[in-house]
Amino acid sequence: MKLHELSPAEGAYKPRKRVGRGVGSGHGKTSCRGSKGQRSRSGGGVRPGYEGGQMPIHRRLPKRGFSNSVFRKIFAIVNIRDLAKFESGAVIDEAVLVKAGLVKGRIDGVKLLGKGDIAHPLTIRLEHISSGAKAKIEAAGGKAESLSTNEA
Repeated sequence: MKLHELSPAEGAYKPRKRVGRGVGSGHGKTSCRGSKGQRSRSGGGVRPGYEGGQMPIHRRLPKRGFSNSVFRKIFAIVNIRDLAKFESGAVIDEAVLVKAGLVKGRIDGVKLLGKGDIAHPLTIRLEHISSGAKAKIEAAGGKAESLSTNEA
């Protein structure tokens, strides 16, 4: 079998309906649109969800729930393993993480999580530090200072 001998299975493809090609085609004159009316016109038809003036379903149903999307805080997540690139004894805060490229975009704060390990001591000054991350930093001889009043 050669590449030019390949063909799709029987019935896999249906020929396109060619409309407006004369009365003999069976799809001529009005091109399968019927006669007159909004849907027969070029560019005609109604918008999605329109129900002919009846109150549409999306307006008949009651609104439920609450969306907190306007008020939510977006935190950048940094793990312990990401801090291995800093030299021993470095003081790390949000500005240092942004400069190092570990935190990007518009955020409301940084949260340090405990995934991975660290071998050298670092001083961390962030608003949110998980208890696991704090334990690992202190075990390596470093200091973890949480700037927020409530521990996360």
